[in-house]
Amino acid sequence: MTLLVSWIGVDTHGTGSAYIAADSRVSWGEIAQFDHGRKVFAFRSSPDILGYCGDVLFPTMVLSQITEMADRNLLFSCDASPKERFEAIKEKLVQQFHQYPRMVKEITASILQVIHLARDPKDNLKFECRLIEWSREKGWAGKNIPLPTMSGVLFSLGSGAKEFNENLARYKEGPDSGTSRSVFHCFCDTLFNIKDKQCGGAPQLVGIYRKPKSPAVSFGIIKDKQRYFLGAPVDNDVEYNSIEWRNDLFELCDGKTMNKFEKAQRQVDSLRRD
Repeated sequence: MTLLVSWIGVDTHGTGSAYIAADSRVSWGEIAQFDHGRKVFAFRSSPDILGYCGDVLFPTMVLSQITEMADRNLLFSCDASPKERFEAIKEKLVQQFHQYPRMVKEITASILQVIHLARDPKDNLKFECRLIEWSREKGWAGKNIPLPTMSGVLFSLGSGAKEFNENLARYKEGPDSGTSRSVFHCFCDTLFNIKDKQCGGAPQLVGIYRKPKSPAVSFGIIKDKQRYFLGAPVDNDVEYNSIEWRNDLFELCDGKTMNKFEKAQRQVDSLRRD
């Protein structure tokens, strides 16, 4: 299954950032598991991010198509509002699902949830969040999710959500409560100590900044002196710093050395378990 968490960072000017994080494990019951499955998506030409949980096969194929179509200006216009972009994404999901094999009951899980976070192209202070859901009993639905006025969690979904929520209560009493980094600290601590064996692998992270005209960001993650990008290990000799890297403390890092940048803010997690 999945541990999928989304949250926003808020400062004195309003919402400054939005993120979706997920584990990387795909499981086939007790039979097998794969620790490098992609579960989050960042659009390269617009401030939109997606994350899913529930069924795996259908969203893995279709969400990659949707992001590529959007990046090629084939899904919505560059000045479309977050709601218009959401409706275009939802419409394409439903359209593709209708082309899926009729024996869908036998090859999908009973539920699919897709989170969409976006920033308005005309007002960089305006962020919006919506949820697309499909269930075998009720079909497709979408709803708007009001954003809180303080930094905090929007969603915790998947089989790992219960353990995350229990751990979050501990982090809310910690010294960094009410900060964006505290949510990521809680996410990583939960994932690294999770009892649910259907969750695992490296963290993967996408986000949106308040910076005007900036697209979404797919982050590289550094864990245990290993680089990961969207769940996959990165070990080739390449231009590592072509993307933004964070370690499991949410610190800005040099992709080449895997160390925190000298001038980057230190992020201590005093609640992290061994």
